[in-house]
Amino acid sequence: MLDIADELHRWIGQGRDFAVATVVAVGGSAPRQPGAALAVDASGTAIGSVSGGCVEGAVYELCRQALEDGETVLERFGYSDEDAFAVGLTCGGVIDILVTPVRADTPSRPVLAAALAAASSGRAAAVARVTEGPAELLGRALLVRPLDEIRPSGDCGGAYEGGYEDGYEGGLGGHPELDRTVAGEARALLDAGRTATVEIGEDGSRCGSPLTVLVESSVPPPRMIVFGAIDFASALVRIGKFLGYHVTVCDARPVFATAARFPDADEIVVEWPHRYLETTGVDARTVLCVLTHDAKFDVPLLRLALRLPVAYVGAMGSRRTHEDRNARLREVGVTDLELARLRSPIGLDLGARTPEETALSIAAEIVANRRGGSGVSLTGAHTPIHHDGAHKPAGRIGSVA
Repeated sequence: MLDIADELHRWIGQGRDFAVATVVAVGGSAPRQPGAALAVDASGTAIGSVSGGCVEGAVYELCRQALEDGETVLERFGYSDEDAFAVGLTCGGVIDILVTPVRADTPSRPVLAAALAAASSGRAAAVARVTEGPAELLGRALLVRPLDEIRPSGDCGGAYEGGYEDGYEGGLGGHPELDRTVAGEARALLDAGRTATVEIGEDGSRCGSPLTVLVESSVPPPRMIVFGAIDFASALVRIGKFLGYHVTVCDARPVFATAARFPDADEIVVEWPHRYLETTGVDARTVLCVLTHDAKFDVPLLRLALRLPVAYVGAMGSRRTHEDRNARLREVGVTDLELARLRSPIGLDLGARTPEETALSIAAEIVANRRGGSGVSLTGAHTPIHHDGAHKPAGRIGSVA
């Protein structure tokens, strides 16, 4: 649902009633992952997608029905071998769709409105909804925000069942202990920027039945920091923006680090790279691309970068440059374990020549690293097309987007 937050937030502001269908579980080679959504308003306008086209028509009708009767429903769609024209997924996968009406009389509308407002403005938030369990809880919602945004108790004016003092807004049907349990699970997923299903056992649910809860996280875009204001960097900035990163270009040379040369960058910083990295914020989703291939910049920068909890560190240069750089890094105390994190020479072997081709090579390696891909051709391979479990947390977490 949060993947179409901008438009749904506008619908809320206009007072529109709508129903939203959300993918809550997948099996096999399903085209969309949990959290993908399609919404239909009272006039029949539709936005979003849950299957890339396979079952959109059937889901559209479910949304129209939910708007009419106000009932939340869970529906499964899969491929039918017996009837090639049956409503299903031609890719052979299975998806479970939760269809929730969001009308003026829907109890969860204030919570969903708050979640959509946060997501559409780029603020971090997670919304948890019951997808399996007692009928009276189906579709009930709870919103979790980052701890530094939680207001003191009483500021919410009694609009929600939950309280800001508990770290959440809304509720899952009058079970405070369940709300706190789900809020804790949702906060862990929000901190990691992940969307997933959570299984709550009968004891943990406090409602006499086990529950399944979908937690959708919306977080600000991950950062890509490109060090070295060269022509290859310009192409990488463009593809980084295409992939949804907040892209920063950093170079110590003001004549090269200019807005005219990098019009697509979100931020341009004129500073020695290692000094900037010492002061800027990074997290487990941040990717660092070192394109300077100059020892006076690379060595102090990589010495620091390889010790930070970031997703990816890559450095440009020939194999000879790579060997020389590794030797220099060892001289300043970088260990072999730390060096093993370095992707150098940067990128996948695509035979790239131009800046654009090289940027594609780097981006492909970043995606493969993020998703757990092998980087080999899918033709003739026996590897999965979708690597859903590559970075799945251990424990009770289910399908991950």
